Amino acid sequence: MESGGRKPLGQCLVEQGHLTREALAAALDEQRRTGASLRDVLRRGDLVPESAILDYYEEQLGVPRMDLSTYVLEPEIVRLVPERVSRQYLAVALFKIGNTLTVAMADPLDVVARDEIRVSTGLEVDAVVALESQILDAIERHAPTSGHLDSIVQEQTLRQAAAAVAVRPEEDGPIIRFVNAIIEQAARAGASDLHIEPDDTTFRIRIRVDGQLQEVSSQAKGIYASVASRIKVMASLDIAERRLPQDGRIRTVIAGREYDLRVSTFPTIHGENVVLRLLDLTSPLRGLAELGIAPDALAVLQGMIGRPNGIVLATGPTGSGKTTTLYACIHAINTVSRNIVTLEDPVEYHVPAVRQTQVDPDIGLSFARGLRALLRQDPDVILVGEVRDDDTAEIAVRSALTGHLVFSTLHTNNAAGAIPRLLDMRIAPYLLASAMNGIVAQRLVRRVCDKCRRRVDPPTEILDSLGLGSDAGPFVQGAGCRACGDTGYRGRLGVYEVLEVTDEIRGMIAAHAASDEIARAARRAGMRTLAEDAARKAAAGLTTLEEALRVTMHDVTILDGAPRVPEA
Repeated sequence: MESGGRKPLGQCLVEQGHLTREALAAALDEQRRTGASLRDVLRRGDLVPESAILDYYEEQLGVPRMDLSTYVLEPEIVRLVPERVSRQYLAVALFKIGNTLTVAMADPLDVVARDEIRVSTGLEVDAVVALESQILDAIERHAPTSGHLDSIVQEQTLRQAAAAVAVRPEEDGPIIRFVNAIIEQAARAGASDLHIEPDDTTFRIRIRVDGQLQEVSSQAKGIYASVASRIKVMASLDIAERRLPQDGRIRTVIAGREYDLRVSTFPTIHGENVVLRLLDLTSPLRGLAELGIAPDALAVLQGMIGRPNGIVLATGPTGSGKTTTLYACIHAINTVSRNIVTLEDPVEYHVPAVRQTQVDPDIGLSFARGLRALLRQDPDVILVGEVRDDDTAEIAVRSALTGHLVFSTLHTNNAAGAIPRLLDMRIAPYLLASAMNGIVAQRLVRRVCDKCRRRVDPPTEILDSLGLGSDAGPFVQGAGCRACGDTGYRGRLGVYEVLEVTDEIRGMIAAHAASDEIARAARRAGMRTLAEDAARKAAAGLTTLEEALRVTMHDVTILDGAPRVPEA
């Protein structure tokens, strides 16, 4: 395919500036090591834009490129290719002429995929290329996994009715497929959590996408015990224990991506509630510049982490992106001259050259005990997943005072609130004042969908509540479309306040000042609050005013310029 003047993929991407020669060499080494295609290596590492690879197929190899967002698919044609094949090889059938089936593929050079499609359909295959996201969307619309849940349940019900003896959950084919299907559906939707919740006569399946829960299925309760048992088997939990909470984990691969699933069971009056947290282990680490922190606040944060010792905290509620921020900080200072060690629960990112440890309270490895042990490992930088108790807080502070740079998280509503929280953990004010470098408070807001965004003119009182002038904007909302699941949002971004502990604030900490006094001092020094950062991102068209208000003040809906606040 690369003869006759056609250039190899890697060479083209380098010449076009999408890839450095060093990155290409590393990708080729990975290709030789794994046997994967160069396209797959580049996409897994998120090294180049997918559109650049599609341009190569079209311009260099003459493979037609299709925009599936405007293409009207015929369901009966799509279903000519079995759903399993479509999902495995990222391919969707477009049209059939005679004995030839034209198929849109993410990798039209995948001869194994083409052979599989030819054998499964009995037709010759003509390939075109399309964006992976558009192919997945087409598969979900015309052969959705959720649409097969009912048939799997029906099959299991018939098996249970016909069986003379009970089927063991670990040997139960329909239940295995059901559990695999709901986990795969959650992963493909980009969910952070999967909830399986029993009620009196049914059980509900919900997923959390972009921070919001949405129901995907509701089933009769007859198979719930088997579903819960299957998940417990996968997570190596005790299937006979239903009265006490249990925690476990599952390692699995979905669509070529490795996931760590954290499993939690909790007894309720209707049965065990099961929640799975999905951690994508192959997602690339974000750099500090990619977090969306305003340039002036980013400069302050870089100054905090550039010091040889001290404490840097990330604060906010669960799921607000604290760990992502701390790992971006670690990534920024990760050099061969530094010994960086972590103590986490769980380990969410795997970082080369960083020694990472997971706490395990069941065997006595708590944060406090692990932190004491880590200090004997000659660390320069320590990341403690969370300051949960007085012992951990005291050891972290003393570590910072003895020449270590310490990163950790805390659950407080704003940056200044971390100070009294640590003082409540019996840290002496003068020690805390000496140890603190700074605090980052954060929240996550939903991004406006790029496909259905439209301009809105918010009322003056809403702008005033956010401290914005009448000339701010343009403000946007998502109308709702297929790409965003009719929510108007797709993806999330962070809003931040970065509090640097200046000499004035050190004095205030030592004097046991209240958090609001510390916050006012930080504002005078130039700190932008969470509400102000959220408002700026709304004015930049990245999110909506509703989101800015939701995460920093209260819920409000703005429709066609009219604000609607929920009744108390």
